[in-house]
Amino acid sequence: MANRLPAVVIDNGTGYSKLGYAGNTEPQFIIPSCIAIKETAKVGDQASRRLGKGVEDLDFYIGDEAMEATNYATKWPIRHGIVEDWDLMERFMEQAIFKYLKAEPEDHYFLLTEPPLNTPENREYTAEIMFESFNVPGLYIAVQAVLALSASWTSKLSSERTLTGTVIDSGDGVTHVIPVAEGYVIGSCIKHIPIAGRDITFFIQQLLRERESNIPPEQSMETAKAIKERFSYVCPDIVKEFAKYDSEMSKWIKQYDGVNSITKQPFSVEVGYERFLGPEVFFHPEFTNPDFTVPISETVDEVIQNCPIDVRRSLYKNVVLSGGSTMFKDFGRRLQRDLKRIVENRLKISEELSGGTLKPKPIEIQVITHNMQRYAVWFGGSMLASTPEFYRVCHTKADYDEYGPSICRHNPVFGAMS
Repeated sequence: MANRLPAVVIDNGTGYSKLGYAGNTEPQFIIPSCIAIKETAKVGDQASRRLGKGVEDLDFYIGDEAMEATNYATKWPIRHGIVEDWDLMERFMEQAIFKYLKAEPEDHYFLLTEPPLNTPENREYTAEIMFESFNVPGLYIAVQAVLALSASWTSKLSSERTLTGTVIDSGDGVTHVIPVAEGYVIGSCIKHIPIAGRDITFFIQQLLRERESNIPPEQSMETAKAIKERFSYVCPDIVKEFAKYDSEMSKWIKQYDGVNSITKQPFSVEVGYERFLGPEVFFHPEFTNPDFTVPISETVDEVIQNCPIDVRRSLYKNVVLSGGSTMFKDFGRRLQRDLKRIVENRLKISEELSGGTLKPKPIEIQVITHNMQRYAVWFGGSMLASTPEFYRVCHTKADYDEYGPSICRHNPVFGAMS
């Protein structure tokens, strides 16, 4: 068994998919989760619109190549973390494995990730694709939140490693707040926030548009995205931040230089308030979404308060950030401060209500930022798939042949995690 090839770890997200081999610290490929296919404009069901004559079904691109392909229809098979188009997903996996990872699926065990509250049917579809189409020897489907928790261990002593905590997973398409107790997700308490990386990009794009900066219109989206990734940060107080900018304009304003993709002329944009107003959307969602006005700190508090009382303290003590949209400078610090305020206020009120007779024990709140945040889920998967125990808990091809896809409905949380 010692000469076994490393497992393949694939984390398919709404915006980006991370692909790589277990044992590495970062994914080999981070590509957009989109696929470009040839499609006829005829009316009819999906199958007949997708040209299926001869070898045309092999004519497609995924990832960055799909974004650039002309005369192809670009599709996103995953929405809000859940696979919506299995036919396209199978094709996506085909190129991810053969073209990008250059792996022979029959030689590698696979660890795939799933969003919280994924349906058992989805797990079965995944098992069917992996075992039937790719003939993999073993498959394990891990919950993203649990992997994100184990990825945060890099910043802790081994004695402090725990699989109980609140995971804030914010990617490009959706943000989830997921409480996990001893490796098991408390499903009834999960909340999802309709604000993520894409909304921040749209908001920054809108701010730049209103200012009528000289960005070529067809590049406004990618310029906003680059500005968000390069210059944005979370500020402690928005009013003070405005005052700071107004008093010392030259110190805080940054310059973004780009090149017009058509005329090849350089252009430059001054980046001002956008730097702190972008990520502020998490704490003031009403900036972009009039229907949703609950700040992220209140959502986290509400999630923990809905959980069983005996795990609440440990959930406050281990709030773990995961995903690209939590990478803003000082995001963790601001969240920790706001959470503290909410919890301390509640304790103060309960003390006042008791007329000072009850002195509540203070609650420790800790928001954990670590250097693996951006692809925490993938890294957690890589760590776990490189342990010998991983191969023991995997569902094997032999099991699948004997019992069918229903074996993948349950994936045990295994001991190596804790």
